[in-house]
Amino acid sequence: MGRPRTSLIDRERITTEALRLVDARGEFSVPAIARRLGVQTGSLYHHVDGRDGIVELMRERVCEAIDASMFATLPWDEALAAWARSYRAAFAAHPRAIPLLMAAPVRAPRVLEQYERAVVMLAGAGFAMGDTMKVIIALENLILGSALDLAAPETMWVVGDTALTPRLAEALAAEPEGRAAAFELALEGCLERFRALRG
Repeated sequence: MGRPRTSLIDRERITTEALRLVDARGEFSVPAIARRLGVQTGSLYHHVDGRDGIVELMRERVCEAIDASMFATLPWDEALAAWARSYRAAFAAHPRAIPLLMAAPVRAPRVLEQYERAVVMLAGAGFAMGDTMKVIIALENLILGSALDLAAPETMWVVGDTALTPRLAEALAAEPEGRAAAFELALEGCLERFRALRG
């Protein structure tokens, strides 16, 4: 039987299946991807550099949804806020990938280029070079925590007997948009601190 004229697998298909597995199970394996694609496990290694390579392909795929165009067009604080919202939405679409991606160093050139643009913008806005990564990492901590929060159950506090926690029940009833409002509150808090850091 001759070889197929077109490959059954490529990096795009491998990435898609890996991300589907992670979205469903929170994990993936190279043999599981191969089974889903109907090929031998060894065939995948002709296209990717093992498990670490697949993780970076997933990172690239998730980060493709992050809009970084504002770094070149908006004032630094507006650009960071817009980037944070886009970043949060991209990772909220794949929350089970967050622990996996955060456990591996960022190596993907297309993702590193986005960080380069952020550093250039911050340096151009007057931030000391020693502060630029502190700003980015602080913002990422907020973004990724919030993205995970979006995947949590709609109701995180179940108040059965309001007599036991009456003020908590009142607070929950008073803020129906808790998650969105909390993210914006924290984001503005970060930006205020960054403005002070910039001097």
